[in-house]
Amino acid sequence: MEIINPATGTVIQTVAEDGKAGLDAKLAVLKAAQPAWAALPLTQRVDILRQFSELLESEKNTLAATLTAEMGKPLQQAVNEINGARTRIKWLLENAAKYLAEEMMSDGAGMQEKITYEPLGVICNISAWNYPYLVGVNVFVPALMAGNAVMYKPSEYTTLTGLHIEKLLKQAGVPEGVFQVAVGRKETGEILLDLGFDGYFFTGSYKTGKHIYERVAAKMVPCQLELGGKDPIYIADDIADVKAVAAGTADGAFYNNGQSCCAVERIYVQEGVYYAYIAEFVKEVQSWKMGSPSEAGVYLGPVTRKEQLEELEKQVQDALDKGATLLTGGKRVPGEGYYFEPTVITGVTPDMRLMREESFGPVIGIMKVSSDAEALKQMQDTEYGLTAGVFSASRDRATAMLSQIDAGTGYWNCCDRVSAAVPWSGRKHSGIGATLSHQGIRAFTRPKAWHLRG
Repeated sequence: MEIINPATGTVIQTVAEDGKAGLDAKLAVLKAAQPAWAALPLTQRVDILRQFSELLESEKNTLAATLTAEMGKPLQQAVNEINGARTRIKWLLENAAKYLAEEMMSDGAGMQEKITYEPLGVICNISAWNYPYLVGVNVFVPALMAGNAVMYKPSEYTTLTGLHIEKLLKQAGVPEGVFQVAVGRKETGEILLDLGFDGYFFTGSYKTGKHIYERVAAKMVPCQLELGGKDPIYIADDIADVKAVAAGTADGAFYNNGQSCCAVERIYVQEGVYYAYIAEFVKEVQSWKMGSPSEAGVYLGPVTRKEQLEELEKQVQDALDKGATLLTGGKRVPGEGYYFEPTVITGVTPDMRLMREESFGPVIGIMKVSSDAEALKQMQDTEYGLTAGVFSASRDRATAMLSQIDAGTGYWNCCDRVSAAVPWSGRKHSGIGATLSHQGIRAFTRPKAWHLRG
């Protein structure tokens, strides 16, 4: 399998893909090693994972350079991702004992009732390429912490990063048989769906997530899906600083080249501030530097997947054919690499592909609305339910709107952010289950009820 640098289109390295025999052998190793790992005191597992976090810090420059080379993320954003992953790991480790300890529910009249949290066993983590450290630690850190063994399949677009993760986990003290990497593309993933895992945890597109959910349903094991979004925000007419809001929401739409499930993908602006907001938004977007992701000061590098360029072109053309207005960008950049200009389109309507289908790239549609009610109607018009945001001077105004939107996360005066302290979950086509928070720790366990008389 060739690892391609999206900034140049050249091959970085070739790696061998895992076939069925190799994956069968890795699963057997995981099954054999898991009981001893689960038998270790939680404090020892936590100490090992804390050492992994320290290694992420000491190896940060190398890890960031690899991530930038294989998926095109600007170097500073790659560093930011590793720092963010360490922040999440810290919260998870600090709260492990609290949420994995047994819970005494009642104790009286000669009867004790309690709950213990046992590991699932061996889990399969099919991960994503856009934030491999962040979405990875959401799964494999709490899974290992809870006593599970893990088969980790990195995306084919961040395979080298996945191999770095394996190396550092084992250097930190995770036993050889407790964490294995499955290297490959779709075919490798299909083999994993046939194997006897005790749970599946996937991050990626709705289409692939639906396929996985259907394929493993008969096994009746946990299957969590962290899928895409068509995340809306609303700019109300009472905002105090139009320039700051425009800059912050532009970043929410275009950071990581818009390749984020919670990136802002639809913007609705109340007519009273519409023209001022548009002017500041376009000015902010046009100020960014696009270029080689390894260069200092670059905000936009290439998109990771070459095929996405065509999809972005189709969304833009569909909008223009239906009467939208292109304010900036709109096309791929000629020359080597997979570059697409940051694109802002106004005069959009709900029937346009740009406003309905996940873009996962540096394009945004902005629509003028007359009222909160109209904004709410448009924000609710989606098959996805990941995040939604409202920018307003009034918390009550914002929360009244957000409480009516069927999404896993609501933002007031912020967007495109994730915290380890609260659950990350999607509704409708945005997924099922939750990572992070105490729910994301216990997602990798099975509760056992105890009735003890005597």
